[in-house]
Amino acid sequence: MDYYIAPSLLSADFGRLAEEVSAVEKAGADLIHLDVMDGRFVPNITIGPSVVAAVKRYAKVPLDVHLMIVEPERSLEAFADAGADVITIHPEATTHLQRALARVRELGKKVGVSLNPSTPLSAIEWVLTDVDMVLLMTVNPGFGGQAFLPSMTGKIELLRSQISRAGLPVDIEADGGIKTDNVAEVVRAGANVIVSGSGIFGTKDYGKTIAEMRKNIRRAVSAPA
Repeated sequence: MDYYIAPSLLSADFGRLAEEVSAVEKAGADLIHLDVMDGRFVPNITIGPSVVAAVKRYAKVPLDVHLMIVEPERSLEAFADAGADVITIHPEATTHLQRALARVRELGKKVGVSLNPSTPLSAIEWVLTDVDMVLLMTVNPGFGGQAFLPSMTGKIELLRSQISRAGLPVDIEADGGIKTDNVAEVVRAGANVIVSGSGIFGTKDYGKTIAEMRKNIRRAVSAPA
């Protein structure tokens, strides 16, 4: 299994966005994670397609765009045109989940589906064959810098078990409160795409931080079961 680190721009210095993207890329980022919030699905407002397009102009790694917005199906084309490489949507935010996921695929993008902490895995049971990645929120979405919810470790484990039993090539992305000191726990549970906002951008040396994360991931993967 391949493992990826995706710094979340939610915790970056937006006054130096180009420099921040370049810095985490040089530090070893595999993806750039962008949180799109509308003030309705979550209690915050962040960015829209124009910012995604701006980041796309100077990013060299793929853009992982997480839509935390109501009726995401209305905005899929805009974010696809802006340069998103992965588009992730929530079943809690749309009435016709499978249709929306299919539209992301039609637009030529990788397909992601995401769950809030309290939303059961059964909400995505019948679309696992339609996605490339499941994003499990390990905090309640809306704000950066929150603490990891320990109960989400079991949720990650259960999802990995379901995916493995079905033999599906689906990544598990975890997002929320993940730092160098708990990334191993998240990886051991079954996640292989790690989103970290303040855990990277809140440190002085992005390269050192990402290297430490990778070292802890390797140790977790190689440790005896």
